[in-house]
Amino acid sequence: MNLNAGIITEKLQETKEFYTHTLGFGVTFENDFYLLLHTPDKSAEISFLKPNHPSQQPIFQSPFNGKGVYLTIEVSDVDAIYEQLKNKDIAIEVAMRDEDWGDRHFVIVDPNGIGIDFVTYTAPDE
Repeated sequence: MNLNAGIITEKLQETKEFYTHTLGFGVTFENDFYLLLHTPDKSAEISFLKPNHPSQQPIFQSPFNGKGVYLTIEVSDVDAIYEQLKNKDIAIEVAMRDEDWGDRHFVIVDPNGIGIDFVTYTAPDE
């Protein structure tokens, strides 16, 4: 079983630009109303759909309202990713931090208002 999260948004081009140029994602498939992207290692995908498209059922018509969704991207070296994004002048929403439960992470926001939490998991503090 595979999971592909989908976000309904008017911002297909801004989203494509952000995920491909900023995060290094690739385009798996694209047409005028749908964008399917994959992580650099092709291990996961996320899709974006234009709202109110006549080919879609009513459940897939309403656009995302910019709140209540986040993505977590687990990386082996969160510090390196942090520096790369800072060097690209990407706004950091939550600065790098260590959590008691073992996460070392930081957060940026995509063009749709989705928080992207980059994390490296470590052993929790005892």
